[in-house]
Amino acid sequence: MSVHERLEEIVRAVLGDPSVRLDDATRAVDLPGWDSLAVINTMFAVENEFGVEFPGDEFARLETIGDLKASIAAKSTG
Repeated sequence: MSVHERLEEIVRAVLGDPSVRLDDATRAVDLPGWDSLAVINTMFAVENEFGVEFPGDEFARLETIGDLKASIAAKSTG
């Protein structure tokens, strides 16, 4: 399963919406039901799924799914 597919599954689970579709330009404001709790739950799920950590408010500063994927890739290799 690709990073993108794994992220899509995480967001679907957090939002309780199996119809969520993401692309690299998707922003949090594009997702119905996205709120501060969704940010926290998604961050913890991403950290757990990919074995990475987002210190401070780094996760909240990521603007798009593409940014998140790039951050995961950088953290996974560095």
